[in-house]
Amino acid sequence: MDQIHNIVLTGVGGQGILLAAKIIAAAAMENGMQVAANEIHGMAQRGGSVIAQVRFGNGLHSPLILEGTADVLFALEAGEAIRYAHYLAPGGIALVSTQQVIPVTVTTGMAQYPDRMAERLAGIFPQLYYRDFCAAAADLGNARLSNTIMLGLLAAAKPVIPEACWLKALQNCVKPEHYEINRRAFEAGREMMA
Repeated sequence: MDQIHNIVLTGVGGQGILLAAKIIAAAAMENGMQVAANEIHGMAQRGGSVIAQVRFGNGLHSPLILEGTADVLFALEAGEAIRYAHYLAPGGIALVSTQQVIPVTVTTGMAQYPDRMAERLAGIFPQLYYRDFCAAAADLGNARLSNTIMLGLLAAAKPVIPEACWLKALQNCVKPEHYEINRRAFEAGREMMA
């Protein structure tokens, strides 16, 4: 049976989760793989929880990733990584941004945001890449590049798609005037693996 790769992406509205999922799907298609994807927008506003799932390989029959079967959890917001940790398979990789977006339920006192985040995440995810992707994006001059930097780290951490396919996907999914900065962000993410 052909290997199927399962990636769960999560974050909050406005972070670029859906664009990241689109780029992963496009890169896998460039590599000649079958792709299935789905997304859930949660609250349809900036700051609401967002989850997307991308599956690629050969012999796909469903776009849904079952709990405990994801190869990668790609979280642009630290608290969302905890919320969706149950999707990750034993031995799976967690790519988690240090960014913390405090939800309205916390600011209104209805809930409490997890404390000691680095310690909690390390206890949950044996294979954790917990990085300040926002600072890396700011170094490139655009804080909105966190998702592309994370894609570069994903490509290095799970090298099943050739770099040329990733770059072609970037070229096809972002506006031409934004391609070069996104290419640089992708390369910056790949370098984080070293």
